[in-house]
Amino acid sequence: MSHPAASRRARRRRALVLFGTAAVTCALALAVLQTIPAANGSVAVPPAPPLAEAVYQPTAADGFIPEDERPTVFDDSSPAVVNLRPELLEAIRAAAKRAERDGVELRVNSGWRSAEYQQRLLDDATVEYGSAAEAARWVASPATSAHVTGDAVDFGPDRALDWLSQHGDRFGLCQIYENERWHYELRPDAAADGCPQMYADPTDDPRMQS
Repeated sequence: MSHPAASRRARRRRALVLFGTAAVTCALALAVLQTIPAANGSVAVPPAPPLAEAVYQPTAADGFIPEDERPTVFDDSSPAVVNLRPELLEAIRAAAKRAERDGVELRVNSGWRSAEYQQRLLDDATVEYGSAAEAARWVASPATSAHVTGDAVDFGPDRALDWLSQHGDRFGLCQIYENERWHYELRPDAAADGCPQMYADPTDDPRMQS
């Protein structure tokens, strides 16, 4: 009768030999398959896995403004500022100069935006609020957004918003939506007639229905 330990070592050696033979056989078979000519005469190569779709990330060129880099209305290096409508830009700069005399600085939280950036904001809002209907109360589509056309500015900080609520109409600057105290657009007649009645939110704005 053979020794149990010797028997086990023999079985392990046979298993290793069989495993090594199988691995070599598989490798050779794969190499042969990769060199078999395809129907058109080329060498058949296994297809590469599909690349993951790149996730869009807005940049300064899209009007994106980092939270810790809010520009003033005089920043000519910021696309979010310089791509605003000229008449709106003139009005907010006139207002900012007057606000400075009161010790208040107007900062731009958001201004002009590219259509791609606006769509990203709308997509994010739909996820955040749980439905497209609720998201529409806060973010317009690229086709209707006043930011995309350069006709709107979101201001900050809170002191600036307080100042604008009291003095913005003198410069034709009006808050448009009750739920967005930071969102201002140009209404030239406001200097003489005051700002028009605000909409409850963007879904109440007829422009958002187009």
